Amino acid sequence: MQERRVHQIFAVSVSLKGLHALLEIAGGIALYGFSADAIARWLDEIDRGGLVARYFDLSEQHFYAFYLLSHGLVKVVLVYGLLKEKLWAYPASFVVFGAFIAYQLYRYSFTHELSLIFLSVFDLFVIALAIHEYRLLRKHLPTH
Repeated sequence: MQERRVHQIFAVSVSLKGLHALLEIAGGIALYGFSADAIARWLDEIDRGGLVARYFDLSEQHFYAFYLLSHGLVKVVLVYGLLKEKLWAYPASFVVFGAFIAYQLYRYSFTHELSLIFLSVFDLFVIALAIHEYRLLRKHLPTH
């Protein structure tokens, strides 16, 4: 596959991670901004089958808000760095996305939620592309 095509796939994949990060930030802000009662009423309206409510415990609302907000902010910083080809962002993304994979698989062991497997595979795919991009960038750096 041509390097240009690999780079395009990398840019799209990282952009999707950025979009996901923005959704996490919005979700975290919403959880901080609304009462547990308002969220419960909203979930009842849109989630008649109780699928979301099964995984979302309103007593842990502040934990979820903090988790989503911090997770999203970290990813936005990494996505920005990767898209701007900042060298620090590559090793940082390997560590952070690797930690996300470990946590997602840990959570999967309790919930058996297939979306966690999907997110982990996607994170692994992004890491592989980022490693490839990082090697190319380092190869083209001037040696002094």
